[in-house]
Amino acid sequence: QVQLVESGGGLVQAGGSLRLSCAASGRSFSSYTMAWFRQAQGKEREFVAGIKWSGGSTYYGDSVKGRFTMSRDNAKSTVYLQMNSLKPEDTAVYHCAAQRWGGSSPFLADFSSWGQGTQVTVSS
Repeated sequence: QVQLVESGGGLVQAGGSLRLSCAASGRSFSSYTMAWFRQAQGKEREFVAGIKWSGGSTYYGDSVKGRFTMSRDNAKSTVYLQMNSLKPEDTAVYHCAAQRWGGSSPFLADFSSWGQGTQVTVSS
C-alpha cells in the first residue's frame, strides 16, 4: 500500500481556484489508479475525479465536469486536482485515494489507501 498526504486546501471566494496536491510514499506509484473524493459536513463521501494507472486517462463526477482537472506526475509520486469556478457547494474535506491496478472506478470500496484529507471552503 501507499501512504497519502493531501495539501493545498483553504478558503476561497466563489468563482475562484485552488490546486490540491496528494503526495504518495511507497513503491510503484505508477501502478496505482488515483482518485479524489470529498465529504461535506453531514453528507456521504462522494467521488470527484480519478486518473488511471495505465495511460493516465481521467474521469470525473458529474458535479465537477468542466471545472476540475486531475493530473499526475509519476516522477514526483504526486497527483493534483485543479479546481476552477469554485462554488459554495464544493465546500468539503477532500480526500486522496489509491487502488493498485485499478480501473475507472468511482466507488469508495474499490480504493484501499486513503489520505487524511484537506479542507476546502468556498465562500459566497
